[in-house]
Amino acid sequence: MELTDERLIEMYRRMLRIRHFDEAVEKLAGRGLVPGAAHLTIGQEAEVVGACMAVRADDYMVGNHRSHGHPIGKGADLKRLMAELMGKSTGVNRGKGGSMHLADFSVGSLGESSIVGSGIPVATGAALAAQLSGDGRVSLCFFGDGASNEGAFHEALNLAAIWRLPAVYVCENNQYAVTTPAREAVSVAHVADRAAAYGMPGATVDGQDPVAVFEAVGAAVGRARAGEGPSLVEAETYRFHEHALGLRIPASYRSEEELGSWLERDPVPSFARRLIERGVLDRERAERVEQEVRAEVEQAVEFAEQSAFPDPAEAFEGLYSPRVPAAVPAARAAHEHEGAHHA
Repeated sequence: MELTDERLIEMYRRMLRIRHFDEAVEKLAGRGLVPGAAHLTIGQEAEVVGACMAVRADDYMVGNHRSHGHPIGKGADLKRLMAELMGKSTGVNRGKGGSMHLADFSVGSLGESSIVGSGIPVATGAALAAQLSGDGRVSLCFFGDGASNEGAFHEALNLAAIWRLPAVYVCENNQYAVTTPAREAVSVAHVADRAAAYGMPGATVDGQDPVAVFEAVGAAVGRARAGEGPSLVEAETYRFHEHALGLRIPASYRSEEELGSWLERDPVPSFARRLIERGVLDRERAERVEQEVRAEVEQAVEFAEQSAFPDPAEAFEGLYSPRVPAAVPAARAAHEHEGAHHA
């Protein structure tokens, strides 16, 4: 996919959507309107959008507990997404998924989970389904640096490599698994170095640069569609807030200097300046895009607040798939028919 000027502007628009959406979520959570835990994508917008814009709208995607940004990056409707976070019946999962367990099939989002690393096998299964159906789809999988230490990571990547599945694994290395520094928990300098163990390409890119992520993931997507198998892309990024909203950490685990150095590389204003310098945007249009996004988020909040909660009678709906009658072998069917005849 080529990054035309209009697509670069769309890239900026989606980054703004994630930023303002999560800022709104922070305020709503403070008012007690977002039940359960919420993990913000603020600071990681570039890697999310860069990766999502490198795939097709119908490609599969699996996220993780830091889940709002992924569907937004892939073009999800903000109204239904916000309603889901507030537990409303108009949400993408009718209010039953919430912040950490949402899915939006309309943009290929198969689901997100609070269990660290659990989405990696799911994305691998989706890649297998795409391979077997021959529909040309790719499975995009997001996970964090902490998840790269889970057994599911090894098992899934090993299997994907053996079967040459069309999967692209994107490690969002935001430097910390809650409070544990990646440098103290990962045995290699870069998570992408582990790709060599599975015989697949690996690349580490600047996660604060959406274009760099787009190019790296785009190359991996091209290999996947060509039947050349999976790839591992590590986007080095940083979360500006705590691991989760309301999480009280008793001791400091990152320095003011470290946080300050990453804040200076805030991907949203940095990308705006870059587009202005390149002549893709002028300041007037940049401000207009931001105003439009703010209005979208305000409308999403209003829609969610005015939506109704699910009826309690729906509590057990959607928990189980319909039973599929098992095929009865011909010999068994004949035997049962004969027995019924004699009876």
